[in-house]
Amino acid sequence: MLASKNCCISGCTRREEVRSRTLLPVTKQSDNSQSAVTDDGIQAVLQAFLRLSPPLETDAVFATLDQVFPDGPGPRISTRLLGSLAKKQSLDLTLLALSWHELNKHELNRFHYAVVIDACAKRNDWRQALHLISTMAQSKVESDTITHSAAISACERGGEWKTALQLFSAMVQGEVESDTITFNAAISACEK
Repeated sequence: MLASKNCCISGCTRREEVRSRTLLPVTKQSDNSQSAVTDDGIQAVLQAFLRLSPPLETDAVFATLDQVFPDGPGPRISTRLLGSLAKKQSLDLTLLALSWHELNKHELNRFHYAVVIDACAKRNDWRQALHLISTMAQSKVESDTITHSAAISACERGGEWKTALQLFSAMVQGEVESDTITFNAAISACEK
């Protein structure tokens, strides 16, 4: 599990020291005055992250992201980065990247959360998926069918059928549209 996920503010005193050790070759270009990183840049970030050995150092991950995205990434780049980390099946890195976005007050939307919640579902981490649904509500990011379905799937994979049904019920009460995937995840959770 992530040793220092919540140290966002207090544990980052060595950021400058770590930043000096984390130099990456990145190609930047302008994209409507937001920083954009080419596929090569995202690949360089992924390679740097995957070379980190557990337990992950929050400072090293944050310093790498600070270096590559000094002005903050745009929403599309954020989605690509989070999606790439999730595809590499690195939930800890994906969560750290999301924490970095939150800490730096970068724009986060339901697509970003959906990618991370889906990664939680694939790793059977239903508690983290529910925490992210809660974080979305606190941050006033509107949840949708995809985020709820992914969280219900995480509960289903974790054998938490009661929690899956509670989430489904909250989804219906909150007037979040459900679809076949949502119903299948809820039914599947009851089967286990």
